[in-house]
Amino acid sequence: MSEIDNIKSFHDELTAWRRDLHAHPEMAYKEDRTSSFVAEKLRSWGIDVHTNLAKTGVVGTVRNGSGNRAVGLRADMDALPLQELNGFDHRSKHDGVMHACGHDGHTVMLLGAARHLAKHRDFDGTVHLIFQPAEEGGGGGKLMIEEGLFEKFPCDAVFGLHNLPGIPVGKFAVRSGPMLASSDKFEITVAGTGAHGAFPHQGVDPVPIAAEIIMALQGIVTRNIDPLQSSIISVTQINGGMAYNIIPNEVKMVGTTRAFSPAVRELIERRMGQVVEGICAAHNAKGTLKYIHGYPPTINSVEETDLAAQAAAKVVGMDNVLFDHPPSMAADDVAFMLNAKGGSHVLIGNGVGPGVGEGGCAVHNPNYDFNDKILTRKP
Repeated sequence: MSEIDNIKSFHDELTAWRRDLHAHPEMAYKEDRTSSFVAEKLRSWGIDVHTNLAKTGVVGTVRNGSGNRAVGLRADMDALPLQELNGFDHRSKHDGVMHACGHDGHTVMLLGAARHLAKHRDFDGTVHLIFQPAEEGGGGGKLMIEEGLFEKFPCDAVFGLHNLPGIPVGKFAVRSGPMLASSDKFEITVAGTGAHGAFPHQGVDPVPIAAEIIMALQGIVTRNIDPLQSSIISVTQINGGMAYNIIPNEVKMVGTTRAFSPAVRELIERRMGQVVEGICAAHNAKGTLKYIHGYPPTINSVEETDLAAQAAAKVVGMDNVLFDHPPSMAADDVAFMLNAKGGSHVLIGNGVGPGVGEGGCAVHNPNYDFNDKILTRKP
């Protein structure tokens, strides 16, 4: 029996685990039930288990032979603050929380790999199974590193995987270089002087100043950054004022920036500060920018991406490994691990079918479901 056929033999069991986790989603750093489930399974297969790294993180270690090479295999465990609209039996049992990104599936796929590796130790070296909390904005990968992940569990490289609706079942997307973008947040405050709406000359109106800043921010992308270096500045909220006839004292704006290059990321932050300060000064207002660093770009190293492609080809055939899939402006905190150790983050097709669980909608959608066919499927 081949490795894939061996894993396929317990597909039904994996599906039951996945649906159980889907029905019991947990938010960032509160994945207590999930981490206990993971640790119990790992221990039952004779795997060394370390818990409570980054609060709810779990690391299992499988060793064989005398080799000194070690790799990390990483999966995320947390859910999203979203009300599920699905009606199937394994829908979320917790109001306002659901697995809308497939982390339930990622966790179970890594458990399936762990079970196989524990039973068939036909390798020479060490595999660290990294079950990470708080990917959805909580920076769980960063916290695991800060709490000694790679000192306690040395890795030569780290490999991650994420499902992607829109890619057919049975296909993987790999690429070296940028795979996902950075994700930062910003808060801009324009402080003027309030006045009656009928007498604008008696105040400093922050509303048109804010509008001017928004348009100028787009100029950073179109005029300061090489057109071949993709980037985004999105203002997603504007708040100011309380009445139709009163000019407010201030306007606040928030949003997100994305970039594939660390250098572009730094340029965006620097130019945003200059734009806010300069425009506000020109209008006798005061502007402040709070730029909040989130996740860095996910950049895949060449050698590890080649290894990932070879591994995917053994499962689905090289014809089903996509090397030309474009990078995404989405972000993932696996980036912290790849920045620290190198490695590769791979996308697996969740399907393109019309139904829920068949790639019928994008992630972060209240109708999303992980496609159980891809837990073990071999075309």
